[in-house]
Amino acid sequence: MTRTAKVRAVGINHVAIEVGDIDAALAFYGQFFEITLRGKSETDAFIDLGDQFIALSKADPTDPQSGRHFGLVVDDKERFRTLLAEAGVSVEDRRFLDFRDPWGNMVEIVAYENVQFSKAPNVLRGMGMSDLKKNDKAVGELRSKGMPPD
Repeated sequence: MTRTAKVRAVGINHVAIEVGDIDAALAFYGQFFEITLRGKSETDAFIDLGDQFIALSKADPTDPQSGRHFGLVVDDKERFRTLLAEAGVSVEDRRFLDFRDPWGNMVEIVAYENVQFSKAPNVLRGMGMSDLKKNDKAVGELRSKGMPPD
């Protein structure tokens, strides 16, 4: 693959789904899966899926400003921010680089270097992304789980 001015999508980091009750949702999914929590509060729970995760968010599913979204991993988050601005797409006033597509879907943009989500070296090579690396924080998180990138 050749390098372009566009950002390269690497994969999906997470999906956030809305539930009415965090503890009830954990109990429901716990009937079927071994659950390891990455974190939990009264309004959110993050279930580890190896180097990825699913987020449960307590919300009213009829609320148009809900937290329902998916996280997309890219090679260059700041370039993506620039492309959004050039396209006239508004960034949400939230903690992360979030925007809504024309149909109202919330998309969270996450830099590959910052997340535990990892592609195998052969997959990165095949995608033309062998240059992507993790930052020290992400490597530390992976190492603490016994999954250091080699």
